[in-house]
Amino acid sequence: DPDASTEGRCAAHLFTSGTTGEPARVSLTFENLRANARGARERLSLRVSDRWMASLSVAHVGGLALVTRAALLGSALQLGGVFRAGDLKRRILDGSVTHASLVPTMLHQLLEVWGGQSPPESLRCLLIGGAKAEPALLTAALDQGFPLALTYGLTEASSQVATAPPPLVVSKPGTVGPPLAGVELSISAKGEILVGGPTVAIGQGDQDGWLHTGDLGRVDEEGHLWVTGRISHRIISGGVNVDPAEVEALLRTHPGVAEAVVLGTPDPVWGERVVAAVVPAPGARVRSPELERLARAALSPAKRPRAIQVMDTLPRNPNGKVDRKTIRALFR
Repeated sequence: DPDASTEGRCAAHLFTSGTTGEPARVSLTFENLRANARGARERLSLRVSDRWMASLSVAHVGGLALVTRAALLGSALQLGGVFRAGDLKRRILDGSVTHASLVPTMLHQLLEVWGGQSPPESLRCLLIGGAKAEPALLTAALDQGFPLALTYGLTEASSQVATAPPPLVVSKPGTVGPPLAGVELSISAKGEILVGGPTVAIGQGDQDGWLHTGDLGRVDEEGHLWVTGRISHRIISGGVNVDPAEVEALLRTHPGVAEAVVLGTPDPVWGERVVAAVVPAPGARVRSPELERLARAALSPAKRPRAIQVMDTLPRNPNGKVDRKTIRALFR
């Protein structure tokens, strides 16, 4: 419950991930954290009897939210040190954890060690966030019977902004659901996701109180949020606006491609040239000329990748977000 002695006081200083720029400090108040915990409790039907796995670093907002949520809601948090998929599997199977927060990389690791058994009924939710989860990964997890909740959030909004609970993930794949209780959501004329309400961190809102997330999205007729990209990831090549998500989706239609990341690099003729990094599907071999032919058949010249790098894995930060700076350096 609200405590007058903490009203307006700063509870934590965190740093953003800095995947496309320098990390920035964000200051969260006790009320920010309380509001986020209340919203998560309502959306995921959380109980005092819940047992969460401490799967994320407390240096990041998702890990801090695990701690504050357990403290404020009265649930349990199991400590296990550095994340190991085998350890999480054991805890799920013996019923000692009911919930876990995972970035997509962790979910992939869990599926690799899981085997063919169905998850026990004691597992109520795997909350997936921190980075975009590939559709194939989500499908594989749902086919195994895992109860997935998809969430969109950011440090400046105290973690979760919108969350799709497990039934919605099944019935409406791809949406991150409606905003949490108390969170305000708006889409600007340019398609940017704006967030307001008690979870917005100190000094992060504009003069009207809106946090400009830098993310692109839309809200459908049912009030469900769809995250479509990031403003800073937009590419202008030959005067044409290129949506990386469109090109990535095309590359993933190739049966040998598991993951794809598209970005822009400086070019003296085009302004920016489109380049791509892809990861082959397990057991598959994929070559750049195959993907170039695919792009020529489906995309206008400005949108076609001018160079394609095949990688074993995509570099990621501790939150599971793709490290675009490292990938961009490969094309210099």
